[in-house]
Amino acid sequence: MSMYFIKTPELLKRMYPNQIWSIPNDKKKIYLTFDDGPTPRITESILQTLNDYLAKATFFLVGENALRYPELVQSIKSEGHSIGNHTHRHLNGWQTNTNAYAKDVLKCEEIISSKLFRPPYGRITRSQTKVMTNRYKVVMWDVLSGDFDHTITKDRVLKNVIDNTKPGSIIVFHDSIKAASRMQFALPRVLEYFTEREYTFAKISR
Repeated sequence: MSMYFIKTPELLKRMYPNQIWSIPNDKKKIYLTFDDGPTPRITESILQTLNDYLAKATFFLVGENALRYPELVQSIKSEGHSIGNHTHRHLNGWQTNTNAYAKDVLKCEEIISSKLFRPPYGRITRSQTKVMTNRYKVVMWDVLSGDFDHTITKDRVLKNVIDNTKPGSIIVFHDSIKAASRMQFALPRVLEYFTEREYTFAKISR
């Protein structure tokens, strides 16, 4: 497993000031996000869990998946959540030239029509960042749940989120097969924990 930060370092945020890492507020508002979907059954289970807590969230969709499951995209939108672009083919920006990367993002935009964008793996070059920030609101995160990491327990995923979240945090989960068991354990417990402490869960607007 490659190294990753659960809590995004302040230095990284300062290096890329045009990207959105958190949305600070004094209203105890936090932002749940889900990457890599939509995925049958998994996305539906998330929507049900969010509904149980009257929570809104933002789903960064892979274009290929959105094309395959348009009814899931419609469900996300009709339940009042935001959708964002996560490239068409889940590209790693570090391994893709800027022109090809931009074309792939545009292909996804044709399907989902959103001005929110998140680079897969958080991997994006400076030249790609420049192109993307001209056209999109580039949304990163300050808390990574680690639900995709099969080497950690579901309890660790829950602890990652609870220990690092504060008002304005943007939190990453995944509605993917790989992450499902850890995410489905942690998500309702995160919702319950912060609801009890009078937090609300908001979507990120375009």
